[in-house]
Amino acid sequence: MKSYLGSYWWSWMDANITVPQTGKVTYFHSAILPAIVHPEKEQVISLAPEFICPQDGHKRQDCEIEAAKRWVTNNASLVEGQGITLLGDDIYSHQPMIVNALMHNLIFIFVCLPQSHGALEEWLTFLDKTGEIKTFEHKRYLNGQGEIWSYRHVNQYPVRNEKPAQMVNWCELTVKRDKDGEVIYHNSWVTNHSLSPEVLPEIAAAWRDRWKTESGNHNVLKNRGYHLEHNFGHGLHHLSMFLLTLNLLAFLFHTVLGLVDQHYQRIRQHRGTRRGFFQDLFSLTKYL
Repeated sequence: MKSYLGSYWWSWMDANITVPQTGKVTYFHSAILPAIVHPEKEQVISLAPEFICPQDGHKRQDCEIEAAKRWVTNNASLVEGQGITLLGDDIYSHQPMIVNALMHNLIFIFVCLPQSHGALEEWLTFLDKTGEIKTFEHKRYLNGQGEIWSYRHVNQYPVRNEKPAQMVNWCELTVKRDKDGEVIYHNSWVTNHSLSPEVLPEIAAAWRDRWKTESGNHNVLKNRGYHLEHNFGHGLHHLSMFLLTLNLLAFLFHTVLGLVDQHYQRIRQHRGTRRGFFQDLFSLTKYL
């Protein structure tokens, strides 16, 4: 596992949004903003968004899962054969999304919380009794502090009780401080990676890497000069989607320049913050 495709649900809103108690009608638009992340790179590569909105010919309101399935169907060829793993939170770890990913020959790691997967708890209880759940533990040091990383995992269990049920692999990670045994992290996932003690640390690293989609993509778009926390115009049909896409294209080009263009790299390093760089460009353009 080298590169990961993180998916994140995002809403961008009108700048004039008000408190609901005032009685004023407010609006928002939603989209999935996928991005490619890599453990050894701080940059995040934005990909085409998928908008969460009613589709032509459909009366029912659209949802995040349907939008994610559309994105995979339309874009699977872009990542096919490149060893990219889909990352997603708990809403993705159900049969429809898993089957959709497998139909397009994609690898996935999705959070799978027991409280939202009733069949999971039943199967784990049964597999615990039969000794089929394997354990693995290792010690790590972070900032001089020792941590105990404990894994539980099992290959090939059904993701739901109803038939047909897709078979997946499950793992759980619990991180405790070595000095006092306090639990500082706990999570569990389903995946189609075959699980073994050698692979489990990579699964955990992959999930930690997913948060770059928040810190290196959405936070930058919100707070570093792109102003994506506000909508620039609703329009009658597609204006808000069009303007968001232009914003994402700009961010993508800036990322590519930061990776390959020495002049851009030198200017950004000299100027410092991304927001300040944009302000300088605005001022220079205005004077010209």
